[in-house]
Amino acid sequence: MKKLLFILLIALFFGFKSNAQDYNTGIGLRGGWGTGLTIKHFLGENKAVEGIFDSRWHGFSVTGLYEIHNQAFGVDRLNWYYGIGAHIGFWDGRYYWDYHNDTNYTVIGIDGILGLEYNFKEIPFNIGIDWKPAFNLTDSSGFWGDGGAISIRYIF
Repeated sequence: MKKLLFILLIALFFGFKSNAQDYNTGIGLRGGWGTGLTIKHFLGENKAVEGIFDSRWHGFSVTGLYEIHNQAFGVDRLNWYYGIGAHIGFWDGRYYWDYHNDTNYTVIGIDGILGLEYNFKEIPFNIGIDWKPAFNLTDSSGFWGDGGAISIRYIF
């Protein structure tokens, strides 16, 4: 699995070029292990900030990301992106790993993101898939590699 991920990352870095985006702001739904809302806004030609509000473990988290976007595979309106950010979350311990745990968790950590998105030309929507690993620094500390999701956004 690590070899496959490494090969994919190498292909991403050498197979794509930078290009301008097809939208300024997008807002929509994000579905994965944590489900919620996403809003992305471009600061320039290929730089964006993304905010994610999602729910998990009968709690919620808020994530902020800084992303760099590039054209993927030479396909118009298909872009790959990577970035870094941070999160804070609040989880109910009764629904987290040990179902008999009455502890509530407050987690703060750092995040990475690697994704691919397609902006439809005919309708003002895009669809994306990403992997968002995180490292919690407090409470339930450690690496969390299960942050993948699919997002659908209205773009304008």
